[in-house]
Amino acid sequence: MNRKFGGLGQKRWQDAINRVSLNLKSTRKGSTSTRGGSFHSDSDDINDGPKGPAVLYENTFQLEPRDEQKFPTKKAEDVIKAIFNNNLRDKKYHPDSAKNLTTNLTELIRTQVKQELGKQNRFKVIVLVMVGSMEGQGVRCASRCLWYPQCDRFANYSYYNEHLFAVGTVYGVYYE
Repeated sequence: MNRKFGGLGQKRWQDAINRVSLNLKSTRKGSTSTRGGSFHSDSDDINDGPKGPAVLYENTFQLEPRDEQKFPTKKAEDVIKAIFNNNLRDKKYHPDSAKNLTTNLTELIRTQVKQELGKQNRFKVIVLVMVGSMEGQGVRCASRCLWYPQCDRFANYSYYNEHLFAVGTVYGVYYE
């Protein structure tokens, strides 16, 4: 009768069984094998040291920020305000350069907000900047995201001059 042993040939299957039985025979004195692994009896060990109750460790991850670690919305708003005032004070709106201007403002805001947070933060910083021309029109900016109001925060600032407007939003979303 020709049997298949789990996709292995009979010779390879027998070799695997022999290797396992050799490993079981070579275990040290006082340990016995069980089906799921090995079990060690400590009655023969001399250098184990003092025995006490088993120490249980709990998980160290945080599900919420501490009060001093909450996202600083006022500082983020001040960063947006300072960057807009410094970089857009005498600017005119040009459609050709608006993309580069928006990208540069976004990167400046993101790096400065991350510097304010420090290295030990657990916030993902998302920055949205919109720049447009002032021609008497109205604009509404909206965004949607999954939000946990106890931990996640945002800061928003709008800038206007005679030629352009800019709206900057910084989201601080807490990592669990």
